Amino acid sequence: MSTQPDLLYSEEEEALRGAVRDLLTDHCDAAGVLARAETDTPHDLSLWKALADGMGLAGLLVPEDRGGQGATHREAAVVLEELGRAVAPVPYLTSAVVATEALLACDGGSELLGDLASARKIGALAVGLHTAAGGAFTAVRAENGALSGTVTGVADAAVADVLLVPADDGGLYAVDADAATITPQTSLDLTRPLAEVRLDAAPGRRIGDAEPAIRRALRAGAGLLASEQLGLADWTLTETVRYLKGRKQFNRPVGGFQALKHRLAQLWLEVVNLRAAARAAADALATGADTDVSVAVAQAYAAPVAVRAAEEALQLHGGIGMTWEHPVHLYLKRAKADSIAYGTAGAHRAALAELVDLRAP
Repeated sequence: MSTQPDLLYSEEEEALRGAVRDLLTDHCDAAGVLARAETDTPHDLSLWKALADGMGLAGLLVPEDRGGQGATHREAAVVLEELGRAVAPVPYLTSAVVATEALLACDGGSELLGDLASARKIGALAVGLHTAAGGAFTAVRAENGALSGTVTGVADAAVADVLLVPADDGGLYAVDADAATITPQTSLDLTRPLAEVRLDAAPGRRIGDAEPAIRRALRAGAGLLASEQLGLADWTLTETVRYLKGRKQFNRPVGGFQALKHRLAQLWLEVVNLRAAARAAADALATGADTDVSVAVAQAYAAPVAVRAAEEALQLHGGIGMTWEHPVHLYLKRAKADSIAYGTAGAHRAALAELVDLRAP
């Protein structure tokens, strides 16, 4: 196995990118995302059906003999780049990556895995979105197969058909979402809403051990989240450059002023570095080479770059960037929410220090 990560995109990956981008261009325009964000149902389930069922993207990480596409994390990363560019309100990361990875670590989840891969069901891991791989998570009480307890900050629980719930007996249980009380919580990112999940003697089926499944799921989530952050940062940079080329002041394009050129050039370098880190994490997840280190590096770097790119876009768009109608605020909110998802940059730096034996004195 090669120890050198392959950071380049293959022809198949570029073809996949083109197909996903075309679909999102036709069905996920900024005005539509904004309109949905103002309603009680921000998720675009028709878009999810087109992506997950029509294109088969929900099963990318699932082997063919288990009902999936048999692809790798590299292809899933390309999909997430495009979803990040569109701030698409679909549960791809939470269902097709995190919940799917948890099921892949469980012996008793084969049927459910097939349901998620075919998009017959949407899954959600009942762990707070802020939880890092290896971090503490809330476990509900298990008594004779009935689960009771509350978990807060669960992303995309509102559209889940099945919840994967860790219990205090060490097991991971599959619970029908209809058996839970799911209450929306106020979320900064309107395109990836959070919810409180409350169980009151809800029937559950044990499918495996919680700790290894959750660790695997959250590590994959963190590693591939960097690709979503890359897509987001790339869109904000590209749109800002385009706007500054057309906006004129003192009878010349605003982008021609040297101070702004320097800001954009520095941001471009950071986005290029983010691309390398995100691709390395996706390749490591696909090959199993230095996975923990690559994921920690990607997340330590991705969050501040994505946030800065969105902040610069907001500021350099001037007055229109501050309006609700312009989509840049959606990107800033997604970037800020992503910066604490699956562990903060600081948590990943601390984990990286342990992994490479560079602990603080």
